[in-house]
Amino acid sequence: MEEKIEQAYLYDFYGELLNEHQRRIYEDFVFNDLSLGEIASEEGISRQGVHDMIKRCTKTLEGYEAKLHLIEKFQNAKTKVEQIHTLTKQFHQNHDEALIGEIEQISNQILEEL
Repeated sequence: MEEKIEQAYLYDFYGELLNEHQRRIYEDFVFNDLSLGEIASEEGISRQGVHDMIKRCTKTLEGYEAKLHLIEKFQNAKTKVEQIHTLTKQFHQNHDEALIGEIEQISNQILEEL
């Protein structure tokens, strides 16, 4: 996964666990696409301080994901919902009752993983 997208997912799932200062800097870097220099100027800290803060926040957020696996579970559920969507379209076209069994099996997997 691309680094910025991964950082966005990490923030979406675990960002509230950062303090306000960390959130502000991380948001500016990941979502507002500000440079380290721009953030440093805005926050009144060094460029290296911003860099270290982003690295530290990323490592912290990755640690939460390593323990909780919320992003992984979300992505697995999303993939399975897409499969259900595809099977539903096929069912409407073919009226193949066997597809209902597949849909039920996938939905049960989602429920078990949640």
